[in-house]
Amino acid sequence: MYLRVFLSLLLFSCHRGATSGSGILRNQAAARSAGLSSNTTLTMTMPESSNDECDRVMNRSAADRCAFVKSTPDCTMADGFINYLYTVFCLLPPNLTPLTITLCIIWLLFLFVILGLTASKFFCPNLSAISSTLHLSHNVAGVTFLALGNGAPDIFSAMAAFSHPHTAGLAVGALFGAGIFVTTVVAGNVALVKPFTVASRPFLRDVIFYMTAVFWTFLMLYRGTVTLGETLEEFHSSDSSDDDIPCLTGGTIQQDYDSEYRPLLPYLESTSHILLSSLNPVDHRKWRRKSWRWRALKVVKTPLEVLLLLCIPVVDPDKEDKNWRRPLNCLHLITAPLVCVLAFESGAYGEYMIQGQFPLWLLVLLLGLFLSAIVFCTTTNDCPPKYHPLFALLGFMVSAVLISAAASEVVSLLHMLGVVLSLSNTVLGLTLLAWGNSIGDCFSDITIARQGYPRMAISACFGGIIFNMLLGVGLGCLLQMVKTQSDVQFESEGLLTWVLAGSLGLSLVLSFVIVPLCHFHLGRTYGIFLLVFYAIFLVIALLTEFGKIHTVST
Repeated sequence: MYLRVFLSLLLFSCHRGATSGSGILRNQAAARSAGLSSNTTLTMTMPESSNDECDRVMNRSAADRCAFVKSTPDCTMADGFINYLYTVFCLLPPNLTPLTITLCIIWLLFLFVILGLTASKFFCPNLSAISSTLHLSHNVAGVTFLALGNGAPDIFSAMAAFSHPHTAGLAVGALFGAGIFVTTVVAGNVALVKPFTVASRPFLRDVIFYMTAVFWTFLMLYRGTVTLGETLEEFHSSDSSDDDIPCLTGGTIQQDYDSEYRPLLPYLESTSHILLSSLNPVDHRKWRRKSWRWRALKVVKTPLEVLLLLCIPVVDPDKEDKNWRRPLNCLHLITAPLVCVLAFESGAYGEYMIQGQFPLWLLVLLLGLFLSAIVFCTTTNDCPPKYHPLFALLGFMVSAVLISAAASEVVSLLHMLGVVLSLSNTVLGLTLLAWGNSIGDCFSDITIARQGYPRMAISACFGGIIFNMLLGVGLGCLLQMVKTQSDVQFESEGLLTWVLAGSLGLSLVLSFVIVPLCHFHLGRTYGIFLLVFYAIFLVIALLTEFGKIHTVST
């Protein structure tokens, strides 16, 4: 029992520290000056509201847009390293706007690569190492660390979106949009690739729990208020999620062939050779047997992987040496804390001066050099120290900070695209953000089904999104409550939000009815039905966004 309590506190403290809250320090003073008390209610304005004055920038002439962005507080996003609205309207000429949008979309795709790569290669493995070190059961590890590792991009994106009133629609759109995408497109493709008979009780359990989570979130949106008690109910519900959620590292089920290629006689590697080999993310054996598409993507990701390897340690309990790399791990003691300081809260502490005289980053750098020298002088290349599991905790914290920073950047960039393209945050959330965060699940689940594990794939479809919705909404609202000392209230929801929630609920109800009628056999007909359902939903959502479908005013 005490292990579950310890894990809950660890998860909450780490995510509270790692969440994209550059607005926390900057907005607390504004909240106090505005007179917010514990009895006040925080308004999370949905994108359809007219309160977001920054949406009016496109109604101005090209010459007046820069002045409007500078003078409008709503155009200043507290989160993110780059002020994209200022960049588009003030730094670049108006005739280059199409090129700017194209470059921003490319940058958005790169941010999604950062999110997926950091989560799969560093965040999830370190969480697995922590659970192994603490000797957790599969049940506890599945519903906490492993599920959190798989859903890190979705959860951090939702938390980042909830950190600003005008981007709350991104969280709602992304969580509901990803739910529809995974339960229709991904599940439909799994049924098309590998028709199979699903296990009845786990399937009904997952669908019922997901319908309950969707209904509870829908109820909060309908009532327009989220209290602290309701949020902690969200966390309690997440404990009931699927306990068989696989940690899909790198998007596929990977097997370790290192033992087959291990030399019969041990040999000693030099320190420089260990460092260089540790920074090489390319497996030559895998490179030879993979397709040219995989190789092309690997070439694109390799520079980013090298940079991440320089900053984030990874502990692997399954390896004999626990992935101990003495020169690289000593370097991590310098780079990892420095990256945390520079990336935490979107660089809010990068220029912080201790007593106005000594920079914080320099103090962290000196402490890192001191610890690195001690570890290097007291360890050997071939034997990991007893405190090596602590590097997993360090890697967990650094990867969480980087994921949070990338998620904040994604939210800020999508907000800019919504303003420039005159699109609501909800439609951006249910399309670009939902697709970007779910594309890894799509490929991995389809690959698992092709390898003969369709039940595992369908379990991952439902188990992961249940966890993401409950924890994404719960943590996002909870952090806003802690920051503002008030309840969270949603106002002026548009028709698109109800179309989104209703479509997700309808898809789950139809699956709940149709699958038992088909004797729990998921065939190609069911897969085609799910794909057609998603296409119809997407058409209706876009028609609603562009005003072709609207409510009749009386």
